[in-house]
Amino acid sequence: MHTLDQLAATVASRKGADPDSSWTAKLFAKGPEKCAEKFGEEAIEAIIAAAKNDRENLVYEAADVLYHLVVMLAARDVSLNEVLAELERREGTSGIAEKAARG
Repeated sequence: MHTLDQLAATVASRKGADPDSSWTAKLFAKGPEKCAEKFGEEAIEAIIAAAKNDRENLVYEAADVLYHLVVMLAARDVSLNEVLAELERREGTSGIAEKAARG
């Protein structure tokens, strides 16, 4: 099992758990909006690390971004597999062509 698959499974297992039992359960208890907010905060921290060329912190913050992305998706009942399937669908398609197809 891939690390992201393991993460998604762990996150899913925390849905509905006691908020005092894990950070993930605590995020879920605060609702999807808070999960999205936390994802945004972590994304901004990753952007700052990248802009400062702080490689070590960028790795750390990127891991936080991935974690919070998976939590945000789960909070809205979107599976990681759905996102991966969309990436697979786009494989081999130029980014320019893909954006043009969206209008």
